[in-house]
Amino acid sequence: MSISERKKKILGALVDEYIKTAEPVGSKAIVSISGLGCSSATIRNELAELTALGYLEQPHTSAGRIPTPAGYRMYVNELMEKQKLSLEEAEDINRRLNEKLTQLDEQMRDVGKLASQLTDYPALALAAYAPATIKRFDLIYIDANTFIIVVMLSNNTVKNKLVNLPVSVDQQMIQKLATLFNANFTGISSDKITPLLISSTERAAGDTMGLAAVIASFTMETLESQHGVEAYITGENRLLSQPEFRDPDKAHKLMNYLSDGGHIIADAENGLFNDESEVRVLIGPENIAEELKDSSVVIASYDMGDNTKGLIGVVGPTRMDYSAVAAKLSFLAAGLSKRLGAGAAPPSGMHNKLIIKGDDIIDEQ
Repeated sequence: MSISERKKKILGALVDEYIKTAEPVGSKAIVSISGLGCSSATIRNELAELTALGYLEQPHTSAGRIPTPAGYRMYVNELMEKQKLSLEEAEDINRRLNEKLTQLDEQMRDVGKLASQLTDYPALALAAYAPATIKRFDLIYIDANTFIIVVMLSNNTVKNKLVNLPVSVDQQMIQKLATLFNANFTGISSDKITPLLISSTERAAGDTMGLAAVIASFTMETLESQHGVEAYITGENRLLSQPEFRDPDKAHKLMNYLSDGGHIIADAENGLFNDESEVRVLIGPENIAEELKDSSVVIASYDMGDNTKGLIGVVGPTRMDYSAVAAKLSFLAAGLSKRLGAGAAPPSGMHNKLIIKGDDIIDEQ
């Protein structure tokens, strides 16, 4: 629905003010902040029309107006001034990204924590895993009855298991099995680990104790655990600092939803990963989950390499500083894609610098 430029300026000014104050905005405030040079009476008429069109609502007859989800959508799509990160903000994000990028599951926790710290909202980090394969096996001999299986996956996740044996085994056998598993079990999916492959490995190693079967079983469990979507949530308590969540029942409802990763994974599989836009904003009723109907979600996607896609997002009130949040998540996602995506250099060797091109801050290797 098209509205006049004056109405757009009034709506934009009202949303900006409401984001700052969390209080209904009246005509006098609009007169002083909009720069339109209109009288208070004219502004009141425009506010009434914006309310009738569904962009604003009035909590009480004597109160000012607040944006509706439709008003926020108009604001995000057409009215808000897109923020640029300062060089200091960009360098801070860059530095934090370089500090900890090791195992994939640790990366997701760290990235979620960083997004929550940057925005002061609860953050969610999700990964849609493509089927993984084993990149490398390490079998660490401890003593005659103990060894550790360590597997590194193609998505850089590392899993390990301590194996206690009822019989003695020598270090030479463990080394032989490590060589055979690296030769025959790397680069294949779990369905290729057959009884025939396991028995041939046992024969080649001279393994009469079933060690190859133990290692193969752990390998299959590890590979099968990497399918689908995984979610990490952090910073749920930050909701309590927002005026909209001073109602204990409302806060409890949303925090329960956020603490249940299963619900978030199901909702993510229902469409969040299918959107290719750089930053996606879901406002109030646009969210799939009933628990998010009074909240907004801002999400950015990034490439994690090996056909794995990641999402980093924040959840907050509809009265969110969308421009600032989108700018931070966009820069964060771009930095993650550069470090983790296809063709990225190993994280530990990254030494990025930030340069300014026009109004943009560019992260370069």
